[in-house]
Amino acid sequence: MLLVSPAAQAEPEPEQAYAPVEVVHTERVQAGPYHLTVGFSTWPLRAMQSLDFTFVPDGGLTGRSGTLSMTGPCMKQGMRRTSPLARHPCKRDVWGLDTHALPTAGPWSFTFTVNGPQGQGTATLADVTVLEQPGPPLALSWTLCTLPVLGLIAFLVAAWRRHRPSRHLATLGL
Repeated sequence: MLLVSPAAQAEPEPEQAYAPVEVVHTERVQAGPYHLTVGFSTWPLRAMQSLDFTFVPDGGLTGRSGTLSMTGPCMKQGMRRTSPLARHPCKRDVWGLDTHALPTAGPWSFTFTVNGPQGQGTATLADVTVLEQPGPPLALSWTLCTLPVLGLIAFLVAAWRRHRPSRHLATLGL
């Protein structure tokens, strides 16, 4: 008879290939018969800053589908960006957006349409304030980042002009 210790019977836990989503702020909305928890990985929200959104209906995703519409200050009046709710790539048991950045500051609205066994429900999480982009303005950041590259190009051009191989060959009589 072979005896195996309980520790040897336990399967090793798989290593995570991603960092888990850390939700730091949640909001609740009622989409018809469905309660939906909207989670944010960064709070307060800032323009041009990547964050994770999670959308969790009470009772899970089984038998449910939905769409997400976003409206914000950078969109023309009446325009909205609509996409189907898909599973979050890092947290497969919820819907969500992975490393998504809102392009401009101002009030944003998220409209959810959830389809499930109890019918269809729609809800809007309105007036989510998105603050200005963190750090210096984008144009200034790009300018400061390109200065070293431009300096390197100028250095290489000056060095090439000073030490052209054709000049050295001409002075040697070749």
